[in-house]
Amino acid sequence: MVEFGEIIEKLKDVISTKKIGGKVFDKDVAMELGIPQASFATMKKRNSIPYEELMQFCARKKLSINWLFFDQPVEMLIEETNKFFQIRYFADLRASAGGGADVFDSDENYEMITIDEKIIQTMTGLGSKRLEAINVNGESMEPTLQDGSIIFVDRDQTDINKSGIFIAATTGGLFVKRIRQRADGMVELISDNQSYSPEVMAPEEVTIVGKVVGNIERL
Repeated sequence: MVEFGEIIEKLKDVISTKKIGGKVFDKDVAMELGIPQASFATMKKRNSIPYEELMQFCARKKLSINWLFFDQPVEMLIEETNKFFQIRYFADLRASAGGGADVFDSDENYEMITIDEKIIQTMTGLGSKRLEAINVNGESMEPTLQDGSIIFVDRDQTDINKSGIFIAATTGGLFVKRIRQRADGMVELISDNQSYSPEVMAPEEVTIVGKVVGNIERL
């Protein structure tokens, strides 16, 4: 896997094309990624790669994330497009692990990110091509899902009778929870954090968006 230091040097090359005069420093890269300089220095020292910020940077600059991580030219991506995933990343959308969030809408603004199949399989162990990425808001699914994590949702998996964590669009907002249908027909939204009690809703108030199959923790 590529080192964060190598990624930084590539980002400097990209930034230098827009900067008139002067050398591009680590602080310039940190500013472009929206990361405080002290935190950026720690990440570099520990080789902790800020995946979310890099994906957002690539989306803004219209760069291939595979070029960034694997040095693969765009021409190779076109020739071998079946080996890559195009994932819609809803950067401004939050699935609440706590008290409700924005309702999921396929027409919301999103960014397309291209990710190598190997990365997806490493994170999810699956080959689904109906993956979408959103963010977690809140602490009720900790320690399984951290506040601010990016989660990958398989829209084809909506059967709550199979164990796992799901995204549910409800009358109270968008939630990421374990979901169980009770014998009386009511639906329970269950948190992994024991400090949060299950929420009970009528089945007509809950629509299963998809199953969480992978995540990247925010550093």
